[in-house]
Amino acid sequence: MFDKYMIVEDGFRNVSENGRAIGFQLNTRLPYYRGLGVSMVEDVSVTVDGQTFPREATTIVLRGRPMSLEAMETDYRERWEFGEVGTVLVRKEGGLAPGVHQVDLTDRLRISYLPFPLLGHDSKQLVLK
Repeated sequence: MFDKYMIVEDGFRNVSENGRAIGFQLNTRLPYYRGLGVSMVEDVSVTVDGQTFPREATTIVLRGRPMSLEAMETDYRERWEFGEVGTVLVRKEGGLAPGVHQVDLTDRLRISYLPFPLLGHDSKQLVLK
């Protein structure tokens, strides 16, 4: 529904630990007109320049709290509110090269009144500096 607003154009950067790049991050919003409990976010899939990253490499950060997609499945207290910007961290040794990257993001959401998952997809070219 709000797919074109999923990828937030700022905040795309490599993530470092102890002076070495361990992955990258991008900021995102849910493609739904209401907030959801994080247990209803079934999947967040990130593809950069044609490479899709495994689910296990993905962590979502909401209000400073990191959560694996697996942990979100049974978290019935935390919510991701409408319009709230979360961060998707993807572990990738060495991070990404500086420059322009094609970023695709797909969310699969479970909506209580829909008999099928809601898929949201956004695609943008982002510059990593």
